[in-house]
Amino acid sequence: MVIIKHIKDIENLARLQKSDSAVIGFVPTMGALHEGHISLIKKAKEENDLVVCSIFVNPTQFNNQNDFKKYPVTIEDDINKLEKAACDVLFLPSVEEMYPPNEQSEHFKLGELETVLEGKYRPGHFQGVCIIVNKLLQAVKPNSLYLGKKDYQQCMVIKKMMSEKENKIDLYVCETVRETDGLAMSSRNMRLNEIERQQALKIIASLNLIKDNIKEGSLASLKRQATFFLEKNGFKVDYTEIADASTLEIINEWDGKRKLVALVAAFLNEVRLIDNIIL
Repeated sequence: MVIIKHIKDIENLARLQKSDSAVIGFVPTMGALHEGHISLIKKAKEENDLVVCSIFVNPTQFNNQNDFKKYPVTIEDDINKLEKAACDVLFLPSVEEMYPPNEQSEHFKLGELETVLEGKYRPGHFQGVCIIVNKLLQAVKPNSLYLGKKDYQQCMVIKKMMSEKENKIDLYVCETVRETDGLAMSSRNMRLNEIERQQALKIIASLNLIKDNIKEGSLASLKRQATFFLEKNGFKVDYTEIADASTLEIINEWDGKRKLVALVAAFLNEVRLIDNIIL
């Protein structure tokens, strides 16, 4: 695996690959890699001539600087995992490389998508996501982009950003990879102690509570039940919501036909966990 740290070098590599008609697949990450990330690498390997993974902990998408400082960094382990997965290129830029001094930040028109759910509780977060993903796409110039469904809203935001930029890259959103007990794999799980790790299972339990009890009509009571379930199990809940799976419009009355997604974000002590399931 080749490790590249500068934009000009990854651009040169992409140019050379494209001149040989190579098809490039790209998996952007913030490191602390787990099997969810590796599943994206493997999927990209099946469908492309060259696979590029980036590791960059992006400061502009953190509302809480303490969260940014505590984000797990496991670069040596990450490199080992990527090599075992036969990743071809690791793009490992510095903050200074991605955010040169005095650079004017681009603003993306994301509409309602950046005002609900994660957007409501983490204002500015999705602008930060779009800024860095757009920069990475410009540098890597992939044919295909691979993302995980655990970050459901983020996937929709990136799709919107790519549409606004009239980007011709194919976007593949892959299924959430879970531990054997159902917990969605996440880099933030590394910050959970043994007791918290068991408590964290209540996240998927709350989503299953919604899935098992949803019916036509008002959804307010079901949302309250799911919220209360998490609160009594030690969580500070940002939201337990039910939304249109295609638009993320919050749904309070269901006609029994629209495809829905249930989404949860909640703190377990200092660690914020998110998850979702299609209903």
